[in-house]
Amino acid sequence: MIPIPMEKNEGLTPKGKGEEQLFAQIKQMLDKARRQISRAVNSTTVNAYWQVGKYIVEYEQRGKARAEYGKGVISSLSKRLMAEYGGGFTVTNLKIMRQFYLSYPKGHALRDQLSWTHWRALLTVQNDEARNYYINECVAENWSTRQLERQINTLYYERMLASRDKETVRAEIQTNEPKPLSPREIIHDPFVLEFLGIKQGEHFLEGDLEQMLISKLQHFLLELGRGYCFVARQKRITLDNQHFYIDLVFYNIPARCYVLIDLKIDELTHQDLGQMQMYVNYYTRELMNQGDNPPVGIVLCAEKNDAVVEYTLPQDEKQIFAAKYMTYLPTKEELKQLLYGDNEDLSSSEFPNY
Repeated sequence: MIPIPMEKNEGLTPKGKGEEQLFAQIKQMLDKARRQISRAVNSTTVNAYWQVGKYIVEYEQRGKARAEYGKGVISSLSKRLMAEYGGGFTVTNLKIMRQFYLSYPKGHALRDQLSWTHWRALLTVQNDEARNYYINECVAENWSTRQLERQINTLYYERMLASRDKETVRAEIQTNEPKPLSPREIIHDPFVLEFLGIKQGEHFLEGDLEQMLISKLQHFLLELGRGYCFVARQKRITLDNQHFYIDLVFYNIPARCYVLIDLKIDELTHQDLGQMQMYVNYYTRELMNQGDNPPVGIVLCAEKNDAVVEYTLPQDEKQIFAAKYMTYLPTKEELKQLLYGDNEDLSSSEFPNY
């Protein structure tokens, strides 16, 4: 093969640009192509499995006798498909494909951005509103399968529903359109920080908690919710030569505001809320940019005293919040108690079954 002189390839990159830019251009193109191929493969696989489920359901529904026989045909079908195509067609997987079709009988409702493993995780959510919420968030935030499973296991939907106006959440699920968010809508309570790996009852300092959150920042951003960007750690503000430090500062893009977080390893006090009020006032007067909404302050504490919050903050307070954090994955009953307290009627009606 005759070597091609380099000057004949000048069209690949503008003159004067080095090899690094050439490499970057090619890499960008190949990465884009890889993503497109991956999405096409995912979409084809999902549609094929949906079709398998459709065929099984239609076979079962041709008559009562056939339906009874259909209970055993999945086992036989599994053996034949596995012999032909490999281990992806176990009895369990075929039943999941069948359930996939029954859950989404109109195939056009499927999202191309989600892989088969995403859909398998979503099928564990029995409540339709919760499942639709996870679908929308998964697409909007580009959650991996592991991230989706984590949000389902920590009952993310229920915690957001308890923190936000229920009708707003339901309307958002139906429209699937972004909208400006209020401060209350970007905060949920409690925060579940099980990803830190802290054993229940283990002692740690506030500095330790801050360092662990920074080292697991990607996980913490996922727990915070949609549209958060990290801004600063130990943000210093100075008032008359006295220095104060805000543990963590974020910016929420949908709400267009700074979010200030102070970490407390003990029970919430009125001094904690007063200090956060000072931080929020300072950011409001000195550090807001044009177009920003007023900043939000969150005191993240191990134990939250609702009475202290109620009588420390004004009744119409919209910028300062207190939230509890949990360093372990709570049971459904624990979370239900935290969200709804002793109101049995409310908890049973508003907490979806899984």
